[in-house]
Amino acid sequence: MRLGEYQTLTIIKKVEFGVYLAESTEAEEKVLLPKAQVPQDAQIGDRVEIFLYRDSKDRMIATTARPKLTLNGLAVLTVSQIGKIGAFLDWGLEKDLFLPYKEMNGKVHAGDEVLVTLYIDKSGRLCASMKHLYDKLSTDAPYETGEMVKGRVYEFGHDFGTFVAVDDQYSAMIPRSEDTSDLKVGDIIEARVTAVKEDGKLDITRRANKEEQMDADAEKVLRVIEEFAGVLPFNDKASPEIIMREMQMSKAAFKRAVGRLYKERKIVITEKSIRLS
Repeated sequence: MRLGEYQTLTIIKKVEFGVYLAESTEAEEKVLLPKAQVPQDAQIGDRVEIFLYRDSKDRMIATTARPKLTLNGLAVLTVSQIGKIGAFLDWGLEKDLFLPYKEMNGKVHAGDEVLVTLYIDKSGRLCASMKHLYDKLSTDAPYETGEMVKGRVYEFGHDFGTFVAVDDQYSAMIPRSEDTSDLKVGDIIEARVTAVKEDGKLDITRRANKEEQMDADAEKVLRVIEEFAGVLPFNDKASPEIIMREMQMSKAAFKRAVGRLYKERKIVITEKSIRLS
């Protein structure tokens, strides 16, 4: 019997509080399907499609209800309440699904919608996890370079970028060169596809197309120079780390913006600074 999955079992015994199911009439392992779940006019020998989980007393039990999530699948579930050792998610069954604190990516609150997978913990219980979603997302997105998409932030991989589930099912990433410090796990964003990789994963950006973005970046550079009283204490030869810290943009984007402002004679570039003309 496979916990967390749909399977079809045989009714082998009727009791006052339901029926017992097994893989066959000879099988020793059996599971209860409560009376409220038993199909009308069900008879011994009938085959019933059920889902297996554990009840509030940790006993394996069957249900004909259709949960929103099965083993190793992905689903967006609503947080119903927060407990001392984790959160509980509404997944369409009588007993809420447990999300341990150690399986969270950041804090969650009652009413939040979270993208999770279903796994079996060391105690043999079904639990939710907000982690390890990368390999479970689909890589056959129907999108091409230049198209706009919507996605949910599910993890920050600081060495790689920000991981996003487009349409809550397709694998995508914002590169680490793009500032995402304003985002948190669970945020829904709009982005543009910049590349479809050979493995099917998407590269996406929240930045506008190059011309529009250059205009916005140039305005931002002017604004920051003004905040530094008209003299920026570094120029476009500064390290990427300094530029990202002070400007929240990549060095390449900063150099493009500075180049435009210089051509428009709005700034003067010195050996160690940039100042307003």
